[in-house]
Amino acid sequence: MADKPNNSDYFVTMDERTGNDKGALARASDAGGLEALIGRAARAGKGLPPVERWNPDFCGDLDMEIKADGTWFYMCTPIGRMPLVQLFSTVLRKDGDGKTYLVTPVEKVGIRVEDAHFVAVEVDARGEGEERVLTFRTNVGDVVEAGPDNPLRFVDEDDTDGLKPYLLVRGRLEALVSRAVMYELAELGEEIELGGTPMFALRSKGAAFPIMPMAELERLSR
Repeated sequence: MADKPNNSDYFVTMDERTGNDKGALARASDAGGLEALIGRAARAGKGLPPVERWNPDFCGDLDMEIKADGTWFYMCTPIGRMPLVQLFSTVLRKDGDGKTYLVTPVEKVGIRVEDAHFVAVEVDARGEGEERVLTFRTNVGDVVEAGPDNPLRFVDEDDTDGLKPYLLVRGRLEALVSRAVMYELAELGEEIELGGTPMFALRSKGAAFPIMPMAELERLSR
């Protein structure tokens, strides 16, 4: 049985009533389902846990998936309780192998992500030009100011959904900007010369984020 970690300010990582070991999170379906998983990932205290500093053993994959629209599924069933989704979102980590995990001080389990980890559902724009600040809210309650540490990137998927903006939220976790918010961003775009090329771009916190070359925008506008 694993020793109880010192990070008790953040998580209950072991069910003290049943004495489940550190692999219990990966076997949640055999130990009471979602409610058991919740008990072992329960957040206690304020602020985000330091998941980037933890290096627990990998305990296998969990039948959990984040769909492209931001809906979380557990064992093919939507998780309808938003507080639970918000709870799990605080223990997400995407590692250098490109995979996403739920992480506690003593265990790490893999989950599936269809597109991005979050969805940016609202934006607030304040200031003009280089003084502008774009503040986003995600579907799980993160509030993020786009800037050098939290850049925006735009992916052009011509054969599927066209232009898709993404915002870096924390670590390697990104939010897909919803289509409604994308339309708001389009109204805030301006022509900026980047690397000698006129670009249609957004500004936030002194950084410029290119959307597309002005020549391409003019072609699409014809």
